[in-house]
Amino acid sequence: MERVLWLYSLPYNEDYPLLCFDERPCVLLGEVVQPLPCKQGQVRKEHCTYERNGTCALLAAIEPLTGTRVAQVSAYRTKKEYTEFCLKLVAAYPKAKKIRLVQDNLNTHNSSSFYEHLPANEAFALAQRFEFHYTPKSASWLNMIEIEFSALARQCLNRRIPDIITLEKEVLSLISQRSKKKIKINWQFSIQKARCKMKKHYQNISKNES
Repeated sequence: MERVLWLYSLPYNEDYPLLCFDERPCVLLGEVVQPLPCKQGQVRKEHCTYERNGTCALLAAIEPLTGTRVAQVSAYRTKKEYTEFCLKLVAAYPKAKKIRLVQDNLNTHNSSSFYEHLPANEAFALAQRFEFHYTPKSASWLNMIEIEFSALARQCLNRRIPDIITLEKEVLSLISQRSKKKIKINWQFSIQKARCKMKKHYQNISKNES
């Protein structure tokens, strides 16, 4: 946790951009009964029944200090999609010496994914472009991409979207708009605040080590 919080406290460095990454599952839902037409001053009404059309995944990363966003929608979220997304990040930051990537400990989130889907020399070269930093178990709140996912859920993903093509068009359009507006994240939770708020847990660690 402190390692991630330390990264968040660093000033902007274009040679070592810091991005927060994760994947969000999206359920595709179609209408069985078409909603009633909207009337001015009334909320949209829809029938309680729906048709489940499968799922897809939104892969996204945000650079909190600049508001830059990179995203893709995929039918799956396997090592293949992770590799493709990391290639997209490298293309978005061609001049970076290392891309510092904050992510969780999912078994696809490491350089082994590259070697399973790229020639060894390309996989090695891609791995050298990243510096992976992992959030602790059950600490998704520590990853700033979750703040972005929350905003996307309120503005786009909180309704029924029937197919992956429509979802991709609408959510990527919204992400592009937010990226152009340079909507940043002002992270306030510091190492000092963590040590104060979680003092009991620090004391337990000290007891176990003594």
